[in-house]
Parts: sequence; C-alpha cells; structure tokens
Amino acid sequence: MTTQSGPTSPPPRCSACSLSQFCLPVGIPQNELTRLDQLVAERIRLKKGDALYLYGDPLRAIFGVRFGSLKSYIDSEDGREQVVGLHIQGELLGLDAIADERHASTAVALEDSEVCVVRFAELEKLSAQVPSLQRQLHRLLSLEIRNDHRMLLSLGTMRAEQRLAVFLLNLSERLSMRGYAANEFVLRMSREEIGSYLGLTLETVSRLFSRLQQSGVLSIKQRRLKVTDPDALRHLAGESCQAPAISRPR
Repeated sequence: MTTQSGPTSPPPRCSACSLSQFCLPVGIPQNELTRLDQLVAERIRLKKGDALYLYGDPLRAIFGVRFGSLKSYIDSEDGREQVVGLHIQGELLGLDAIADERHASTAVALEDSEVCVVRFAELEKLSAQVPSLQRQLHRLLSLEIRNDHRMLLSLGTMRAEQRLAVFLLNLSERLSMRGYAANEFVLRMSREEIGSYLGLTLETVSRLFSRLQQSGVLSIKQRRLKVTDPDALRHLAGESCQAPAISRPR
C-alpha cells in the first residue's frame, strides 16, 4: 500500500505543459497531442517521504514528475536500501513494472512533489492507434536498457571520485535543461543515498565532498552545492561526463 497524499485538481494538458519536451509527448505531432491529454486523468501530490508505489505493487500507471524529485530503491538481502534511480521534473518513472506488471522498486518523494498519472492500460490502447506514441514508448524502454548498461559499466570501471563527478555533472546537465542554474543546486539525496546510488560508502562520499571542497572544485553549505570550478570537475569525470550514464528512468 502506498502513502500517497492523494490526487489534486485535474492536470494541465500535455499539449500546453512546459515539460512536454522531456516527457511522453516528445516527438508526437501537435494534432495527436490532444489524444494524449485524455490519458493524464489526474495528478498526485506527495509530501517528502511519501511513497508513490511500493516494490511488488501491480502496474496501474506510469508517472511523470511535474515538480519536485523522487528516488527509487530496492531492499537488498541484508535489509539495506539500494538506491537505483533519481527522478526530477519532466522524467518518467514506473517503467520498471512493464515487464511483469509489478513494480521492481519503491518510489519515494525526496521533497514535496507532484506527478502526472498516465493509466497504463489506456496508454497501451492509444499507442496502438498513434504510431508516434508507440515509437516514443519504445525509445524510453530502449533508453532504460542503455542506461542500465552504462550504469553497470561506470560502477565497474570508474574510481570513486569519477563516479561522484559524473553524478554531479549529470545532475547539473539535467537541471540546466529545465532552466535551472547549472552550477548551483540543492542536493535532494543525502550523502548516504548518493553513496548507495553510486556503490560507495557514506564515509567515502563524505571524504570526497570534503576533498572537492578543499581543492576549490565545489562549495557546499548544508545541501546547497555550487560548482566553483566546472573544468576541474569535468577533468575528474574524464570522458564519462559526455554520457548521461546516471540518468535512469524507473
């Protein structure tokens, strides 16, 4: 059972949404967007810590983040939380449930957030009638597979400071695309959550942040981070900063 705060007022139309360039409508002709509007029947508002869905919940919908951010995670065999995704405005989550119609992770709000609800049964029906929507679904699923491959590669081959640098650069790029400052933002995930996401211990993440701050690459005040030397951060990331390896729809 989820701990959603519940639906709010009817959502704005996809065709008029400022986030449509990042979400399902990408590449869908304007004359077909009005049909997509009918799929988004509601929005759900979440408070920080609310679960949107739980591991094992049946697939009923996929979700687009309208504002705020969420993490997705699974529980490891020893009971630890393994973070597998960070989702910000304009990104979809819930795609992990398509394979066997049950969610393979739990999604929780990192801050007060709101998501658009796209009922999956209706989405499947409409995608069979609108080829551009079907192509977009295939594209999103292909990105899911590709990003999983990149994530595995990065965790297996990168040094700890590279992983953190790539994560920060990737997050900076995603926020910049949405009109936010590229070099100054709030880290919604805790250091422990970042470590879980990147396959690092809390102690390692804390040590790396301290090292980057001491060397003048970053400045951090509470959770507000400023990249003071972007070139140095890109140098730390190496060629990996060219690939959005950590951006993973779930």
